[in-house]
Amino acid sequence: MKQVDEQNNAKHSILPFGADGEGPRPTVLQVLPALVQGGVERTAVDISGAVAQAGGRAIVVSAGGPMVHEITRVHGEHITLPVDSKNPFVMYANVARLATIIEENNVDIVHARSRAPAWSAWAAARRAGVHLVTTFHGTYTLGGNLKRRYNAIMIRGQRVIANSSFIAGHIRKNYGIQAARLRIIHRGVDLERFDAQKVLAQRVVALADDWRLADGLPVVMLPGRLTRWKGQTIFIKAIAALVAMGRKDIRALLVGSDQGRRDYRSELDQLISDNGLNEIVRIVENCNDMPAAYMLTDVVVSASTDPEAFGRVVPEAQALGRPVIATDHGGARETVLEGETGWLVPPGDVEALATAIDCVLNLDEGERTALAQRAVGNVRKHFSKAAMCAKTLEVYDEVMLMTPDKNG
Repeated sequence: MKQVDEQNNAKHSILPFGADGEGPRPTVLQVLPALVQGGVERTAVDISGAVAQAGGRAIVVSAGGPMVHEITRVHGEHITLPVDSKNPFVMYANVARLATIIEENNVDIVHARSRAPAWSAWAAARRAGVHLVTTFHGTYTLGGNLKRRYNAIMIRGQRVIANSSFIAGHIRKNYGIQAARLRIIHRGVDLERFDAQKVLAQRVVALADDWRLADGLPVVMLPGRLTRWKGQTIFIKAIAALVAMGRKDIRALLVGSDQGRRDYRSELDQLISDNGLNEIVRIVENCNDMPAAYMLTDVVVSASTDPEAFGRVVPEAQALGRPVIATDHGGARETVLEGETGWLVPPGDVEALATAIDCVLNLDEGERTALAQRAVGNVRKHFSKAAMCAKTLEVYDEVMLMTPDKNG
């Protein structure tokens, strides 16, 4: 009993992230499948940096990946576990492993960012008697009752974060969460990195040379991993429609890895060839300098056929003042002000996308400048990384004032 009292007193002595004065801040353990690439991983890195900068201790548990070094770069710590596995036996074994990590590192808050690791994290947090926060990063396929129950682990947090108003609406509609437990925190753009004034011309020129882009030709780009719902086939058909209209003075880029989807990559290559676009459309597997990629682009497209939970491409491009076209659903409705900072087109509508691209390419310099100013201002006001991190730390402070939920 004395040991439990001492532990409780130690918890009460922990200061909020926003507090002045000296004293320990919470230790936060984020759990996600792997650190490969994508919005979930980038957010985990950003929050690790914010926790460390605020005086807390940031630990990330994942199956590893190329972004592990980014966790350590922002003064976080990484522990490798097979939390990417959906094997029930591995997930069960991960409960004890995570509970041990929680206890040995005096973790105060566990933050789960994906379903399979969330099941293990939830059980481990209950076992260790610590707080749980979850983030809904996507809609997740609903399916039948069993799939819905599997997804519902993401509402077990004492606070549940939705990364857009669209996702918050999806959670309320399908999972019946109490509004008091739900927080909307939009994905944040790193405004230091995505700042047109800080992207040196040499970087843009080097990338254009590497991608063999001819001078003077407008560039249209669709960034995103090569998967069908990202709309690459719609994009290629829209470019074909533009060419059929006589617009051959363009270059189009699909920037993203197929991540092993070789059949889909082959289908895209065939579609490009069948439409006679081999000289116009190019697939670029990887890009390590997306700010420079956006800067060499005249139009940035998000053609997703399914709703994006948030969709970081659109606000990143807007932060650099680039014209954007996105499909009219999901998070894009929150990040694009139609006709002011970009354009929205119906999902899957090849003709509408082609018309919108042609419209953007016909903007004069004054129109592009005015659009850029509005777009940059909107992102800086509503979608900054700093705001995302501050709001997340506020959620951590909220749960630290609560009693850990041991009943789940």
